[in-house]
Amino acid sequence: MKAAVFHAPHRPLEVTDVPTPEPGAGEVLLRVAACGMCHTDLHYLDHGVKTFKTPPLILGHEISGAIAELGAGVTGWAVGEPVLVPAVLSCGHCHYCRAGRENLCEQLVMLGNNVDGGYAEYVTVRASELIRVPEDIPLDRACVIADAVSTPYHAVKHRGRVRPGDAVVVVGCGGVGLNVVQCAALAGGRVVALDLNDARLTIARDLGAAATLNPQTVERPDRAVRELTGGGADVAFEVVGSPATIRLGLSLLRKGGRLCVVGYCAEDVSLSLARIMYYEQEIVGSLGCGAGTYPEILRLVQAGRIRLEPIVSGMVPLADINAGFDRLRRGEGVRWAVTP
Repeated sequence: MKAAVFHAPHRPLEVTDVPTPEPGAGEVLLRVAACGMCHTDLHYLDHGVKTFKTPPLILGHEISGAIAELGAGVTGWAVGEPVLVPAVLSCGHCHYCRAGRENLCEQLVMLGNNVDGGYAEYVTVRASELIRVPEDIPLDRACVIADAVSTPYHAVKHRGRVRPGDAVVVVGCGGVGLNVVQCAALAGGRVVALDLNDARLTIARDLGAAATLNPQTVERPDRAVRELTGGGADVAFEVVGSPATIRLGLSLLRKGGRLCVVGYCAEDVSLSLARIMYYEQEIVGSLGCGAGTYPEILRLVQAGRIRLEPIVSGMVPLADINAGFDRLRRGEGVRWAVTP
């Protein structure tokens, strides 16, 4: 089969022939329909963040596809069924899995990181991890639900705990940030979206933001946000992953506010604990999404309450994946999907 193989940072992916994997007991072989292109992969490609599996490795963790073959012992599934694969796979029996927090599993496995992922024609996955995709949701759009939609949904509902009427500020309107915007608006928040890209801010308004702000256009973004929100955010989401934007997110909170950190930042960040104590503010992290939440998200997509069309900017053939990552680096579009 054809696959895009990662060998080392600062090198393009190598699109080449590799052996087609065979499903083991309890596994299925999926023919990949689409795999979303994520900034997480740029951490490996451009920033030297190490993958758990030593390269060579097939990246890609937002996978939709159809079952091509059943491994031994697999029941309840049929060849040809359309499915979605959660971006992170859990063991199902540790303390966190039993508590419904599969995203914190003690044996967490991430596709395209711990094991080969979806920038390939085929991938093997445990059948117990699969999520059925309704026939009326196109597979080439459904792939982004695996991360770019599910991660924000978990962040808004379970970590940020947005309630109707909350003033919500979203710092960063990339693929994940824009879905934080639409999920927070769906939860009843009055959303203010911040980004340096005006085109992204236009999409944010289309997805439910009540107001938008380009921080470069004002001297004091914190003051501008306080004016827009009537005193500051009840909940702010940081969806960039830099010390500056994390500090900005904290500065946007009102007393008693909550900062939810969704963006990945490998650097140490200096914050004022005196401010957090004195104003009774909170900082919480948010990682991925538990598998049990996916059916709920799919129902909202079916009902049109979560929209995929503004998020998926277009398709990239596997042969052109490196050009697709150049688009991602330049900030073109929102989310691109590789179609092997």
